[in-house]
Amino acid sequence: MTGEIIKVSRNTELAPICAQSTQTVAFSHYNNFSAQLPIDPKTGALVVGDIQDQARQCLTNIKAIVESIDHVMDDVVKVTIFLKNLDHLAQVDEVYASFFDNLLPTRTVIEVAALPHGDALVQMDALISNGEGTYPQAPCELVKLSRNTERAPISELATQTVAFSHYNNIGAQLPVCPEKGAVVDGGIKAQTAQCLRNIKQIMESIDVPFDDIVKANVYVTDLAHMDAVNEVYTTFFPDSSIARTVGYMPARSVIQVSRLPMGALVQIDVSISHGDGTPPQEVEDRHGIVIRANNTDQAPVCPLSTQTVAFSHYNHLTGQLPRVANSDQVVEGGVAEQATQCLSNIKAIIESIGHKMDDIVKVNIQLVDMADLAAVEQVYPEFFNHELPARTVIGVSQIALGAKVQMDAVLSNAEGTPPQR
Repeated sequence: MTGEIIKVSRNTELAPICAQSTQTVAFSHYNNFSAQLPIDPKTGALVVGDIQDQARQCLTNIKAIVESIDHVMDDVVKVTIFLKNLDHLAQVDEVYASFFDNLLPTRTVIEVAALPHGDALVQMDALISNGEGTYPQAPCELVKLSRNTERAPISELATQTVAFSHYNNIGAQLPVCPEKGAVVDGGIKAQTAQCLRNIKQIMESIDVPFDDIVKANVYVTDLAHMDAVNEVYTTFFPDSSIARTVGYMPARSVIQVSRLPMGALVQIDVSISHGDGTPPQEVEDRHGIVIRANNTDQAPVCPLSTQTVAFSHYNHLTGQLPRVANSDQVVEGGVAEQATQCLSNIKAIIESIGHKMDDIVKVNIQLVDMADLAAVEQVYPEFFNHELPARTVIGVSQIALGAKVQMDAVLSNAEGTPPQR
């Protein structure tokens, strides 16, 4: 079901063009950007220089795409920075701040095992507000609401939460005590609880209940910690009596990273439904617009997440491993077979809610061996009939179940989710 709202896929020659993705895919009130490597679009080559030169090129590419669709950098609501070496972050930050004139977007920073270009030191992707909407929505001067609370850690280089239209985007929360400004004492359980507590404090500061989370990304330095993370996670979800009654869990992706800022063991960021909207949208009761959570037995079901959670004009899908429904085993074969299974799971979930693969606006791919990307790209385009979605690819040292690949997706939802009457 695609409805009348149009997905707008665009490229500009002022930034690197990739045959396997679209630079920006707009739908309704957001633009979803593909990850930008430090490649000079004029030469098609990686820029020569140090980490600051590479960071500047990533941001220059993002800015070129932003401006090509008649936006400005202050329309950015979230940036994710993927570093090969976290020790470079201070140098990246010097460049980063120079690209934003007003309030900074939310931000997630991780160290990864590999990037698509072997000599790249950094890669960045972004989410952009889109006040004009996409046809037939009428342009509207929506307000971007950037907010911080002292009840959670405050950063000079990021805003805790940026709301635009019917979504709030909360930047990655480290297990940092806001009073002490340091990572909490204790192991992975204490750190997980602090990450979630920080998120909850931010949400409560803007009068949004915890069960309005539609998608969580959990970044851990060791997948062996996930049993402990999950033990804590289930003490936060579901949060309300209504959510407990239906057993609501947000969509979720778990990603092993090489390192996290401040030596943390875990970091979590979230996307949040925002029924109030942002001015001049009419304020609705935040439970008036329905969160629609859906599972299908045609894809693997997990008790700790929902396969797809729709709110307003977007669906957020849980990260898909290459396993068939009702099995804990990875499919036989190599990375091509595994990539096919991941995409088949995504397709099954999408079709179960009356959508199609071309409704996808963004795909995130994690690979254990970046050399496998070529094999993935042999099967990837077969699942799409029209313009390819925006895309981010990173290398990780390990994926659950010993898989070689994992994928998640964000899906347009033209029909929206209706107000309860």
